[in-house]
Amino acid sequence: MPLLMLDLDNTLVDRAAAFRAAAADFLAGQGLPAADLEWLLGVDAGGFAARPDVAAAVEARYGAGVRPELTALLDHGAADRVELAEPTRDALGKAAADGWTCVIVTNGRTRQQEAKIRRTGLDALVHGWVVSETVGHAKPDPAIFHAAATTAGLGLDGAWMVGDAPTADIAGAHGLGVRSAWVSAGKPWPTELPYQPTLIAPDAVTAIEHLRQA
Repeated sequence: MPLLMLDLDNTLVDRAAAFRAAAADFLAGQGLPAADLEWLLGVDAGGFAARPDVAAAVEARYGAGVRPELTALLDHGAADRVELAEPTRDALGKAAADGWTCVIVTNGRTRQQEAKIRRTGLDALVHGWVVSETVGHAKPDPAIFHAAATTAGLGLDGAWMVGDAPTADIAGAHGLGVRSAWVSAGKPWPTELPYQPTLIAPDAVTAIEHLRQA
């Protein structure tokens, strides 16, 4: 069976919920207004904002005294709280049993992303993973997808990419001529983009089940 590449954050695991919980704890622990949670989530930009930029914005708002707790939030907050939902676990197990070679392809820092993979037990469910910091290339750069194929010992012919980020996951797949499934979480596809996913699914489970039945 071909290669099945899967994004990690907000595709296989709910990074948004994990960071929200960590950010709320950070504010409460520092005696800061709970109403600032939405501001902090906006600064984080769903994990797409650069870590130094997030740190600078938070320290500018609250002062350098929050630095130790802020460092813990940015380094471990989401990673310590992510969970793998049972339906996702089951879908991955079934895909592997069907013969799919599953490889996680994720942007981010190696230590943080691998902590999420091991905490959730994904390391026992997939055949491998590639992290942008490790390989020196981030989605949508073709090099990270080629690294995933190398990790799997497969080519990209017949491969699929499943992910939630239009300009990283789906753009990367499109650039390589790889089929893609966009995890929409109920959002509409950004019609201004000059490409489209092969499939739109509300969540990773639905996307994986579609591929298994195709």
